[in-house]
Amino acid sequence: MKFEPIITSLLDIDLYKFNMDQVIFHKHTDLCGEYYFKCRNQGIVFTEEMVEEINAQIDHLCKLRFKKDELEYLRSIRFLKNDYVEFLRLWHPLRDYVTVSRSEEGELSIVVNGPLFSAMQFEIYLLEIVNEVYFRMAYDYEALRKSAEEKLSRKIKDFNDGKYSFKFAEFGCRRRLSREWQDVVVQRFCNETKNCVGTSNVYLAMKHGVTPIGTYAHEFVQMYQGIDSIPLAYTNHYAMKDWYDEYQGDNGTALTDTITTNLFLLDFNRAMVNNYTGVRHDSGDPFEWGEKIIAHYKKYGVDPKTKLLLFSDSLDFDRAQALYDHFKDKAKVSFGIGTFCSNDTGVDPLNIVIKLQYVNGRPVAKLSDVHGKEMCRDKDYLTYLRSSVEFRLKRER
Repeated sequence: MKFEPIITSLLDIDLYKFNMDQVIFHKHTDLCGEYYFKCRNQGIVFTEEMVEEINAQIDHLCKLRFKKDELEYLRSIRFLKNDYVEFLRLWHPLRDYVTVSRSEEGELSIVVNGPLFSAMQFEIYLLEIVNEVYFRMAYDYEALRKSAEEKLSRKIKDFNDGKYSFKFAEFGCRRRLSREWQDVVVQRFCNETKNCVGTSNVYLAMKHGVTPIGTYAHEFVQMYQGIDSIPLAYTNHYAMKDWYDEYQGDNGTALTDTITTNLFLLDFNRAMVNNYTGVRHDSGDPFEWGEKIIAHYKKYGVDPKTKLLLFSDSLDFDRAQALYDHFKDKAKVSFGIGTFCSNDTGVDPLNIVIKLQYVNGRPVAKLSDVHGKEMCRDKDYLTYLRSSVEFRLKRER
């Protein structure tokens, strides 16, 4: 059977990977990272043939280089700097950093280990590969595609009929049905509705002339846990400071829940409130979170209507509309919607992640605002991190 590559461009990745990588390139090239794959669905079996295909796709990925027009597009993004883009002209994924294996029961294992500025770039590519390989080999792909087409057409009709009125960005790279399907989704939402403001996928943003959207992910805050000189309960402070130093407020939506939103708000002081255009929600009750953030802005005398609340936690359109109706007169509101856009078919999508677990040999973790989203290979460290967070909250709140 003819080999069909899944990743054909190194731009086929979320924008926030470049954003985070630029900060690491300028400030933290001494950090090494170790990432681990996890499938949260129960009973998923990856066959030997799937693993062979995944390995072949990774081999192909590591032969890719950024093309001239792709580099020029990156230079056109206002906050990406020329020295970093020049680095990308020389950079490419290294196969030695990635190990893939399978247990006798069919559990897939992927480990990425290397300099953080390079290892972190694998996450989205690998998730795109795993997801597409699985759905093409485990199901009748054409039947899934037909189901997805029918659902997409209904969603577009609902926007145009006025059922939905919110604005959103397509965030579907990591769990998409396929590369070709995400292309269709972005093209149709952007061309056939007035509600899609862009996509996290840099290649599709370039291809379709829409806005690439993203700031940073949990791993950016997590990496500061691996720096010896930074107290664990202050990693948000140092992450936000480095981010502002790099972007001077020009790329400023802060993620609140890496080590809980309550702790984040201790570091989201008057200066940071003014420096950042808004905040992003990714766990816990979104209504409670939004009200908490609005109260925090008011505490500092800031009009919440001048700030963005960006919701991105496992949303569908009904949930997004309910949040929009609740907050639209209180703040700026937008949404990042992923799997519901890029992999809504007749079968359940995979809930797969690749998470940063060690930095310079030290364990790191995400706590989030809800139990069950944690992923840490060192349970003693997770307990220690929680106690550090709780101690500071008790002392300073």
